[in-house]
Amino acid sequence: MAQDIDTRAATLRKTTEAHGQEHVFRFWDELDSAGREQLITQLEALDWERLSKWITTYVLATPELDIPGDLKPAEYYPAIPETPHQEQLYSEAMSLGRHLLREGRVAGFTVAGGQGTRLGFNGPKGTYPISPVKDKTLFQLFAEGVLRTCEKYDVIIPWYIMTSPLNDQATRDFFVANDYFGLCPENVSFFSQGVLPAVDTQGKLLLATKDSLALSPDGHGGSLLALRQSGALDEMRERGIDTISYWQVDNPLVHMFDPLFLGLHDELGSQMSCRALIKTGPYEKLGNFCDVDGRVEIIEYSDMPEELAEAQDDDGRLTFRAGSPAIHVLNREFVESLTESGRLNLPVHRAHKKVAHVDDDGRRVKPEEPNAVKFEMFIFDALPMAQNVLILEAVREEQFGPVKNKSGVDSAESCRTLLVERAARWLDEAGIPVPRKKNGEPDCVVELSPRRFLDPEDVAAAAADLTSPERGAREYFD
Repeated sequence: MAQDIDTRAATLRKTTEAHGQEHVFRFWDELDSAGREQLITQLEALDWERLSKWITTYVLATPELDIPGDLKPAEYYPAIPETPHQEQLYSEAMSLGRHLLREGRVAGFTVAGGQGTRLGFNGPKGTYPISPVKDKTLFQLFAEGVLRTCEKYDVIIPWYIMTSPLNDQATRDFFVANDYFGLCPENVSFFSQGVLPAVDTQGKLLLATKDSLALSPDGHGGSLLALRQSGALDEMRERGIDTISYWQVDNPLVHMFDPLFLGLHDELGSQMSCRALIKTGPYEKLGNFCDVDGRVEIIEYSDMPEELAEAQDDDGRLTFRAGSPAIHVLNREFVESLTESGRLNLPVHRAHKKVAHVDDDGRRVKPEEPNAVKFEMFIFDALPMAQNVLILEAVREEQFGPVKNKSGVDSAESCRTLLVERAARWLDEAGIPVPRKKNGEPDCVVELSPRRFLDPEDVAAAAADLTSPERGAREYFD
């Protein structure tokens, strides 16, 4: 084995020298066999030609932002149909979406590679307790929603969860400790996303330790390649699944398996579909859906020229008002085509970050300022490659309450408020009055279990068995 490692190391020394990265072997003589194996394995996994190109383009040079001159807002379908034709289309799409679910053609896919650091929480973000009365975790809310969907449509819906090297084992252990929240383990699959190395501002690979590169997750765009490399796409094909419902772990309000969204996606022959939110202002942190030569692209809010970001139409609305909340439906075959070469040909994005590393003397350095570039890929960069992209507006208060910060905007605090308000709204609509304050806010804390109440339809069906909450109460409906 030692000879094998030495042979592999000799080959890699030549490769690293050719790309100006021979310094990664500076501590080789100090490493034990396990450390040498780890470093060699990491180096062998790198696409050296591609990495060198990224370093030249995004680190040693500052890439110029190329905003097309003929940029137009992408067209989208409204949340509520506005014409008789749309009413008929939406009605037919609802029926089709339910049919797709009953036929077992849909899988769930959650991107859950993040940690709860920004929330002051030590653990995978999906294990963060978020529900307003029972403190159910994000994972539990999704699991109960999957169970209810399976029950409602008399079908098995497999759930694929992409973790990261940082939280993969902890996530798996969490599901085991909670008996998968009632789901069959055979129908829940975990796999870790890929990683990419960080480089310093001179384009040199950083070592996190003497025997390891400084690696970080390759972004949510990497989820598409991870689906292939994990075998998930092959399993989907064997199960007869052709439609993938994608959402991120930090949004517990998402309608995971929305029949309207699924049906429109299928009816219109879309390879990749997106939910959209009407932006609250020109600089809300949502990427802008744009039309570039007939193809849909997302231009990041931070990259949008001021005159376009603030432009208004004749009705005084933002011209570029459709923003992306990262809720998608994808065709399995489309993902297969993007990854058939064993690599994902999406653009790479650079992020200037603080990256801890060891210096030339092997001492641990924890920088106080950004010192390195991380590379990542974004899933929305697949949109220009997709045919017949569907963009469907979502009602914000129904489907979007991200948990990104501990307090303030897009926080655990704001998410719990939105969960309570949505539950109260569904109860009111079903004829179960919820006490209100003078300003219209619920004067109680209510929580609906997704295990029983997947949507307003479920609440209405159970209305005869439900009673109104008391003013000031904390009430859980299950």
